[in-house]
Amino acid sequence: MEAMNPSRENAASLLPADDAQRSMLHNEVHARPSARIRLPALVVYVAVLNEGITREQECEHLRRLPGQQALGLEQLQGNFLRLRFEGYTVKWERHTEFTRYSIVQPLPAQAQLGASDPELMAALVVAPDWLREIPGRTIAAIKLAMVHGDLNAPEATMAQARRWFGDHTVVASVMGTNGHSWAVTDFALRDSGFERMLVIAPPSTSETRAGRISQRLLELETYRLMALRGLPVAKNLGPMLAEAERRLADITARMEGKAASEQELLDTLIALAARIERATAENDYRFSATAAYHTLVRQRLAELREQPVSGTQTLGEFLQRRLSPAIATVAATEQRLASLSERVSRTSALLRTRVDIATEEQNQLLLEKLTRGQELQLRLQSTVEGLSIAAISYYVVSLLAYGAKAVKAAGVHIDVEIATGALIPLVLWGVWRTTRRIHEKLHAGH
Repeated sequence: MEAMNPSRENAASLLPADDAQRSMLHNEVHARPSARIRLPALVVYVAVLNEGITREQECEHLRRLPGQQALGLEQLQGNFLRLRFEGYTVKWERHTEFTRYSIVQPLPAQAQLGASDPELMAALVVAPDWLREIPGRTIAAIKLAMVHGDLNAPEATMAQARRWFGDHTVVASVMGTNGHSWAVTDFALRDSGFERMLVIAPPSTSETRAGRISQRLLELETYRLMALRGLPVAKNLGPMLAEAERRLADITARMEGKAASEQELLDTLIALAARIERATAENDYRFSATAAYHTLVRQRLAELREQPVSGTQTLGEFLQRRLSPAIATVAATEQRLASLSERVSRTSALLRTRVDIATEEQNQLLLEKLTRGQELQLRLQSTVEGLSIAAISYYVVSLLAYGAKAVKAAGVHIDVEIATGALIPLVLWGVWRTTRRIHEKLHAGH
């Protein structure tokens, strides 16, 4: 019998059943492929915060593009969509906190390298209303021009680049270990709401390389701005943290000097702890996101493998000198908040110890009072028992005296007074002995 050739067998039958997420996890590496960009090109890029914005709203907006009226919501489930039109493309990408729209179109002839502060939006291929009505709040908007240029004449090319930016001060980097292209920008927000970037590359640059370059630069600026969202939060928390630290020091001093009751201190400390925990809950995600975005910024800078252009700062030098203090401020505020929370916990533990000690002292005093009360009760009980023995004995002797009188009346010669007096010690002993036996039985029962 001929052996079965595994190559002819269904591949699925050679493996255990797939995990439910295997395909999704495997395809994540292909989820956001770089665009293929033919130079010269203009990339109009807008990133908006998508808090409160649904996929349905974004899909409805994309349907307003020419020929996209039948666009289905299921096409947006992968968080990435590239729509191709005659002469241009529109790319949609949804992330956790923001959504990115990229329009790749030809660069107008009057905006090529050598132009002076060229107008770029006049040649926009989508309707200005469509761009303006993108659902969300703008966090980044960039016009990235990608042009051909002579990198072997750096001084002349840099002069053209400065003129292209309207003679603004620019920063520039040679990208790649072999210097395959230049990236130039002024990081200036213009009246249009956009900032500008310029990529200069030789004619031999491939479309895929141009796509990767644009993606890295646009992501670099987006992640930089997202990382900086933690800075206003840190600044706003500063006064609250200073006040909380002052109040905690005051509570600690009052604890040390015993200048307030435990209940008063506890109420104040609970209110302070609640305020700190609320601040932590409200801002912990923002602080963590800032650290994550800053890590992405550094990764994108490393991927550029930038080298300096004579006479200018590199993008990495410019960003790190200005971004690092902001990130350090956010990290310091996060650490300050965490430290304050720990100090409140330690103060709470000290106050609980003080309350426990005070409670123990109160319990000790209560036990001492109970002990003294029991001693008094025993003494009183002994006194009452003595009186009870005397009273019982008196009644018993009285009964016996009546009996003696009855015997005498019956004719028996007896001295009632002498007999009664003689019976008194015997009666007292008998009553006392009976009382003792009752006590012994009660104690034996316990």
